[in-house]
Formats: sequence, C-alpha cells, structure tokens
Amino acid sequence: MRIDGRRADQLRTITMQRNFTRHAGGSVLVSFGDTRVLCTAIIEKGVPPWLAGKGQGWLTAEYAMLPSSTHTRKKRDSGKPDGRSVEIQRLIGRVLRGVIEMNKLGENTLWLDCDVIQADGGTRTAAITGAYVALSDAVQRATRDQLITANPIIGQVAAISVGIVDGQALLDLNYQEDSAAQVDMNVAMLADGSFVELQATGEHATFSPRQFNGLLRLAVSGIRELHKIQLQALKKRI
Repeated sequence: MRIDGRRADQLRTITMQRNFTRHAGGSVLVSFGDTRVLCTAIIEKGVPPWLAGKGQGWLTAEYAMLPSSTHTRKKRDSGKPDGRSVEIQRLIGRVLRGVIEMNKLGENTLWLDCDVIQADGGTRTAAITGAYVALSDAVQRATRDQLITANPIIGQVAAISVGIVDGQALLDLNYQEDSAAQVDMNVAMLADGSFVELQATGEHATFSPRQFNGLLRLAVSGIRELHKIQLQALKKRI
C-alpha cells in the first residue's frame, strides 16, 4: 500500500468539471487527487507573423502555478515565466499540437491556458489531460459559431506520470512520492496507442531497459483509463 492507500497501479481519483468559467470557449477544472488545474481554451482570429498568409492556424499554451498552490507561497511569473514553467508550457503545446490538423483551424490561434490552483504532483500531466477536454469544447463552440468550418481534432491524448520509488514502479505519483522517486517518467499517448512525448529521468539512480519497459506498460494502462474518463466527461450535458 502507498502513502495514500492506493495500489501501485492505481490512479488517484480523477474528476473533470467542464464549463468551469463563463467566457472561455472551453474550460475544465481537472483534479488528480489533490492536484487541481484550471484549463481554458480560447480560439482567436489571427496567427503569429511567420504563419500569416499560409492558410493554417496555430496552437500555443501557457502554464503557471498560483501563489497559494504550494506549501510555501510561489512568486508570480511577472513578465517572464521561470524556466520550469517555460518547459511545461512548451510540453503542453507540443502534445496538443499532435492531435490538431492546423490547416483546418484556418488562420486562427488556439490558446490553452493551464493554471495550477493546488499542486500535489503531476501538474503537467493533469494539465495536458484537462486541456484536451477544454480544447474539444472550444472547437465545438467555434464550429457552431462558424469561426472554423471543419473539426481540426484528429486524435485524443492524455498524459500520466510514473516512477520508481523505493525500488517499486508506481503510477500517478503524488508530490511526496515524486520528491522521493529514484526514476521519474512522464508519458503522453494518443488513443491509437502512439506516443507524443516520453520524458524519463534518473533523478537519483539509473534504470535498466527492463525497468523502462515496466514503467511504460504501467503508464499505458493508466492513460487508457484517462482516455475513458475524458470521453465520459465530454458526453455529459453542460
């Protein structure tokens, strides 16, 4: 049994509250246990200058942790985000661009904003998983409002963390487990089984091919559960 009573291969309790804010095209409050991230998606006319006139759109992401999201107050990113935030928002953008056909967006930009309200490990994977649902709602609204003429979403994606703690492979690490992990890995996978991103790091130890494959199998099983949770959330009337 783990610190919070879960099995090694068990996700935390996952919830997704859609339409959490009024003005965004799509908004989701996603919870992975005690980690809570507000994900919003907005489609705006126009693209970055380097894409102007090419007849295709763009997707970009921003990520931030609110000051009270951690045990001690986190300083706000004023002007320039810190290195960790830049890394994570680039990750979110890369992963979600993997399920968007840009030419179907037209010359529009899809903004994903992921703000961590409360952090207890796995904020980047929770952000990716929730952002996909917010993105789906924003696309549906933009199609209805005729801002775009075709659905640009070509796949479904979710992400999860896995790691080795005290020699044991664990799924969906909370903060206490993550801070003690010898090996940490984040995986983003599409519903067809293809991967968008694999981030594996030996934080305090090396790891063998066998351990890597075991972590990957654990992540795949968790992500397949997340895909089901996403679809269930999107089926609910709002």
